[in-house]
Amino acid sequence: MLTSEQARQNQEKYGFNELVEGKKKSTLQIFLEQYKDFLVIILIIAAIVSGFLGDFESAIVILVVITMNAILGTVQTLKAEQSLDALKQMSAPEAKVIRDGVVKQIPSREVTIGDRVLLEAGDCVPADGKLIECASLKVDESALTGESLSVEKSLDEVPEGAALGDQTNRVFSGSFVTYGRAAYEVTAIGMGTEVGKIASLLKSTSEKRTPLQINLDDFGKKLSILIIVFCAILFGISIFRGDQPGDAFLFAVALAVAAIPEALSSIVTIVLSFGTQKMAKEHAIIRKLQAVEGLGSVSIICSDKTGTLTQNKMTVEDYYVDGKRIPAANIDLNDANQERLLNFSILCNDSTNTNGQEIGDPTETALINLGSKLGREALEVRDVYERKSEIPFDSDRKLMSTAHILGGKHTMVVKGAVDVLLTRMTRIRTGETVEPMTEEKKAQIEAQNMEFSRDGLRVLAFAYKEMEDDRAITLEDENDLTFLGLVAMMDPPREESKAAVAECIEAGIKPIMITGDHKVTAAAIAKRIGILKDESEACEGAVIEDMSDEELQEFVPKISVYARVSPEHKIRIVRAWQECGNIVAMTGDGVNDAPALKQANIGVAMGITGTEVSKDAAAMVLTDDNFATIVKAVENGRNLYRNIKYSIQFLLSGNFGAILTVLFASIVGLPVPFAPVHLLFINLLTDSLPAIALGLEPHSKDVMSEKPRPMNESILTKDYLLRIGTEGLCIGAMTTIAFLIGLNESGSLLGSTLAFGTLCTSRLVHGFNCKSNKPVIFTNRFFNNVYLIGAFVLGLLLITGVLMIPGLHNLFSVQTLDGSHLLIVYGLALLNLPIIQLMKWIREHIK
Repeated sequence: MLTSEQARQNQEKYGFNELVEGKKKSTLQIFLEQYKDFLVIILIIAAIVSGFLGDFESAIVILVVITMNAILGTVQTLKAEQSLDALKQMSAPEAKVIRDGVVKQIPSREVTIGDRVLLEAGDCVPADGKLIECASLKVDESALTGESLSVEKSLDEVPEGAALGDQTNRVFSGSFVTYGRAAYEVTAIGMGTEVGKIASLLKSTSEKRTPLQINLDDFGKKLSILIIVFCAILFGISIFRGDQPGDAFLFAVALAVAAIPEALSSIVTIVLSFGTQKMAKEHAIIRKLQAVEGLGSVSIICSDKTGTLTQNKMTVEDYYVDGKRIPAANIDLNDANQERLLNFSILCNDSTNTNGQEIGDPTETALINLGSKLGREALEVRDVYERKSEIPFDSDRKLMSTAHILGGKHTMVVKGAVDVLLTRMTRIRTGETVEPMTEEKKAQIEAQNMEFSRDGLRVLAFAYKEMEDDRAITLEDENDLTFLGLVAMMDPPREESKAAVAECIEAGIKPIMITGDHKVTAAAIAKRIGILKDESEACEGAVIEDMSDEELQEFVPKISVYARVSPEHKIRIVRAWQECGNIVAMTGDGVNDAPALKQANIGVAMGITGTEVSKDAAAMVLTDDNFATIVKAVENGRNLYRNIKYSIQFLLSGNFGAILTVLFASIVGLPVPFAPVHLLFINLLTDSLPAIALGLEPHSKDVMSEKPRPMNESILTKDYLLRIGTEGLCIGAMTTIAFLIGLNESGSLLGSTLAFGTLCTSRLVHGFNCKSNKPVIFTNRFFNNVYLIGAFVLGLLLITGVLMIPGLHNLFSVQTLDGSHLLIVYGLALLNLPIIQLMKWIREHIK
């Protein structure tokens, strides 16, 4: 033990007992990161070129739009961080140490190497160390190892290099004492602890880009190439016709700026922001905006077991009394032996549950919680049958005994491991009779114990002995016992897990369990919820220890359950699935899950039971710790991606229509159909609102019957480009007809006005075409999006105002239209609806 001076010197030498927190990004860094998108970079270049060529209007508008997008992304990221901070428990843990020969209570961060720390039930272990005293100590290490049951500790030496969960003579920072007392010497603090090593592992794990980020980047590059090709063709035509190279270049750049959907990044950000708000209402905080859509793309969900698929709470499942297995739901307290077993399990028990605050070993709290469900409160039972004496549990005997007055007789109640108690039993109680224990009856009990074990249940045996006199019980009394029954318990699956797993499988997603728990327990849970079909699909982490990365990639498709795994194993499993071309989501709540959460494409942490380390590593935090919320996120993500594709289709087909009109006019030697202000008006006002509205299209459950899209699938598929091309051709044709009508009637100003009005209104109408890849004109889907109807009405009012209000004509380079001209604009624009709907019907029926 240390003196205060030695402790101070050690703190100077080793530092404080705290994890070094990674430097958080500043608001400015988050803001600047919004500009990393390829399409945004192209737009910035276009704005600079436009400015140099004197087209300051275009340059200013582009910069304003992309800055708005960056602000939106920054605000969303900061909001998520604030929500996450609100989840953190504002607690300052303390530790009891012996310094200067006396017990002192100090903040955990002041614990240092060499300190002697005292532990008792309810304490958090402040640092790693080796036990020097141990009295029936049990420690919950689930946050570190993933094992749901408390670990029994002892002073016995363990082999060098033993797995973390098997180091029974050591305690680790972040774990929780559930039973007994101990003292230990601190050997590691802060970043040197096992928790610290995991924190270091996190730093070496790179974050993965989501499919949407990859797709939009790829999309931006392809779109830029297409636009450059179009502009080059147009530039060549202008030079061929004898235009000045400077004028031809300026027009080509102006067209390029018009063709690039400036608002695309903003629209995607806005749609995803609305998606995060929807998710927040459904108990999920999105820390990284693209995670909403990314979850919709996953093909593999690697899930931790404890606290994620299970309740992280031991629960009694079965009794074995009078030779019968009785499910907990069927326990009948009118049966004398079932009532006796319940009373024994409450009396031979040191745990308490006061106002929902559980203290004690999880297996013991499970026993008293069953009593509460059945109307037998532990305090009441213990008041009636007062404890006279006891022999505490210890890991050598694997027994606990207490003495009470039961039915007027001094009775010792004993609980413990089945194999240990069976050797001490000479009688068995069946009904109201007590008979000698025979080998046949022992074999029946052993067979039942094996059956429970195969089901992943933990089993306690209960026996008793009627004493001759009222005296304190001794170790010698723990023989010549009468068998009463067995109690089997487990950490059961969450009620919603089975349905959520089934929905995952139907959606083409493979759920995988990765846990630090034992293989038998993990396999039993996995079978109950539908993850595991055959025992051969389960393995222990040791199996993959010596596999090469290539061997592991071949191995992972065959396995659905991994047990007794380390944090390094989890990362390797996630990475192997990624190398096989899958998009991987990883869920978890423990410190041991954090590196894999960061390695996965989408990391999902538990908000209630999750550690702060796991939350900080995740892209999404579930505030209800509900596995079913992840499945809901998948559905939301798929719907959002589909809606974003509708928005992009709307923007590109409209822009393509404008390009075709300009291209046609250039080829046949006609005047330019649009003034720059026309294209800016369309891009900023009449385009943006319907595009955002399409991103908010009502969600549909039918997306969950589709398979996950391939990781390398581009947004610009052949079928998608064909739809954009045909729809753009239709819009371009109607706009060109309007331009030619005006040109023939009154010259270029009327032609330009009619073309501008028709293109603008056509794109508003086209919003209804982009609601689905199937015809919607005669379905209830046509009017189910109030945002789209609002965008259409507002856009129509804006364009009609520009065309009809004289005061706006000079500003927008248009002339006043009479009623017949307005009918031409509306009529040609409206024609797009039946024509494109017919094309969708034909395409659907040809397939």
